[in-house]
Amino acid sequence: MTERLLQYIWQYQYFKRSGLLTTQGQPLEILQVGRLNTNQGPDFLHGRIRVDDTEWAGHVELHIRTTDWNLHGHTDDEHYQNIILHVVWQNDKELPLPFPCLELQPLVSKLLLKQYETLMLDRRNFIPCEQHWPGLDETVFLKWKERLLIERLLHRTDRILSLLEKNSRHWEECFWILLARNFGISLNADAFEKIAISLPLNLLTRHKNQLIQVEALLLGQAGLLEKVFEESYPVMLQKEYRFLQKKYGLRPIHEPICFLRMRPAAFPTVRLAQLAALICNSHRLFTNMLEINDFKEAMAMLSVRANDYWHYHYMFDETSAFSYKNLGRQMKANLFINSIIPMIYAYGHFNRSEKITDKALRWMEQVSAEGNTITKGFEGLGATIASAFDSQAFIQLKQEYCDQKRCLHCVIGNSILKNTVSGK
Repeated sequence: MTERLLQYIWQYQYFKRSGLLTTQGQPLEILQVGRLNTNQGPDFLHGRIRVDDTEWAGHVELHIRTTDWNLHGHTDDEHYQNIILHVVWQNDKELPLPFPCLELQPLVSKLLLKQYETLMLDRRNFIPCEQHWPGLDETVFLKWKERLLIERLLHRTDRILSLLEKNSRHWEECFWILLARNFGISLNADAFEKIAISLPLNLLTRHKNQLIQVEALLLGQAGLLEKVFEESYPVMLQKEYRFLQKKYGLRPIHEPICFLRMRPAAFPTVRLAQLAALICNSHRLFTNMLEINDFKEAMAMLSVRANDYWHYHYMFDETSAFSYKNLGRQMKANLFINSIIPMIYAYGHFNRSEKITDKALRWMEQVSAEGNTITKGFEGLGATIASAFDSQAFIQLKQEYCDQKRCLHCVIGNSILKNTVSGK
């Protein structure tokens, strides 16, 4: 037994409620279990009970054992002065307290406890409730899905607002940093973020009409223009960077840039060249994304192609077969899922605009779903993942609930335990 499980049992009254008696044999009726308290103080606030013919109103405290009251030092704590009921799993000792005590252990279904233990001890399956998934009522997850997605977006909102404060609440600057980080995917995310921080938007804007200069700035700050080159194009970029480096007092980030275990099309050289093209082809990109309502129009704003040199290269001085280095559909979807939509949602949340936050959710439904081990795992259980709305919700479910064994906080876990109690 854990205190969280005990809270869960009390909150949803998953115990025999008829003929209740206190540990001293007094008739007890639960009128209101109270409101779960997530802050300091009693577990449940503003409960109501009737003992014999007397009605009590106040707070309810829960413990595994009765003697935990003294172990936790509640007697002299002012937060515990309005307790009306002490709910315990095991009454290991009668205490001279000025309120009644209820022992739950004899009143709770052993099937509920066994089911909970099965969920908690599962180590083999993809998720703890895997065996229940085929028979799960799909409407249960439909109600839960939007809450999961919003929870995921709110978590990102916290990080975005923290970044915003560091950049004097400049939304475009914050967007530039987040977008650049996303271009680095996972292996080079930190390095690309540092590059963006080292090259403020107002500096890049001065050169946005010269793609070569913007490309030189990005690749130079990445430390990719420091070797001796054979081809004329990287030599030209190197000269441009050295001039701009001296002019602005720039220092390369000296963060390792990774090429290993990466498809050539996603090499950091190509991604930085595409990022340079995006900077030169757009103006106030975040503001435009806020003003556009049509998702296809917004997606079209990311239709950029790297400079001609890259059609024959993935790396400097190494010629490859001709291939346009366009920003692909999958990469565009990635940028919307991880940068653009979270930024729009954060802006709407910050400005308390339901219209903007709703647009973010609507756009998430129009982005293609991600394909990864998590989404494939849920699809293997029969789940339908039609868009990024679905995939992001399932990723949140797996990472924040299933992997953490937070079944008591999960609508699906609650549904399984409730059905156990009701015998369904």
